[in-house]
Amino acid sequence: MRKISTTGLVSIVCMAILTLVVVYYPIGKAEAAELKWVGCGITKKAFMKALAAAYEKKTGTKIVIKGGGATKGIRVVAKGLADIGGSCRHKIDVPEEKSTKLHQVAWDALVAVVNKDNPVGNITVKQVKGVLTGKIKNWKALGGPDLPITVYVRKGKISGVGLMTRELLFNNLAQNFSPDAKIKRSSGPLERGISVDPKGFGMTGISSAKKRKKLKILKVNGISPTKENIISGKYPFYRPLYLTTKAEPSNEVKKFIAFALSPEGQAVISQQGTVNLKEGKSLRAR
Repeated sequence: MRKISTTGLVSIVCMAILTLVVVYYPIGKAEAAELKWVGCGITKKAFMKALAAAYEKKTGTKIVIKGGGATKGIRVVAKGLADIGGSCRHKIDVPEEKSTKLHQVAWDALVAVVNKDNPVGNITVKQVKGVLTGKIKNWKALGGPDLPITVYVRKGKISGVGLMTRELLFNNLAQNFSPDAKIKRSSGPLERGISVDPKGFGMTGISSAKKRKKLKILKVNGISPTKENIISGKYPFYRPLYLTTKAEPSNEVKKFIAFALSPEGQAVISQQGTVNLKEGKSLRAR
């Protein structure tokens, strides 16, 4: 029998121990899972930032949040460039959106906004239509100062705000707005523009508008878009908020959707002042 020297024996023992260490304690810490979310600023402010933070705390999975609008949120998911999207409009029948699935997680409302120093506090549905189409051009017609109205609108006709304004107010997805309107690429620039324009007027989502101190949210037909009035349906322009995924999402994405729809996730949404599914359960029937 071949004899093993003391030095050789020590080497063999050390190699065995090192092998066990590598097997049971892998070198380097495994990276936590990460998901990419792209979507509308309204959805982001309504709940997504808080929901992502709560999910990361619970699971360790980080969600990287990027804006860009509802249409982008749907279509980058379809292209596989993001894991999850955020949308404040439903899908439209175009090839770019067919491979996606929308999961409703909350409710929002469209609101008419003006600069905080504008004395006008209420507007009728008929007047909103008149301003948007350019038929009403002066604040004096709305009980305000003798100043021209500057209308701010979203670019294109299929943005979350643009499409839902056309659907809810005009029942016409092809409706044209004032040819003199200032066109903004997303809700953030639209809201910021009106914040510094005493003559400005625009439509946006309550979930983002209420977080801007320099904006005033108008009553519509004398009804304020409070959470209670949205829940009851008294305020007329409510709409769903969605998370967008592939038709067959990955397991990691499924876990996040399940969290968003769970009592814990829905509580996070409600705590942000946004109407969750249980609170708005009567709105679906309407």
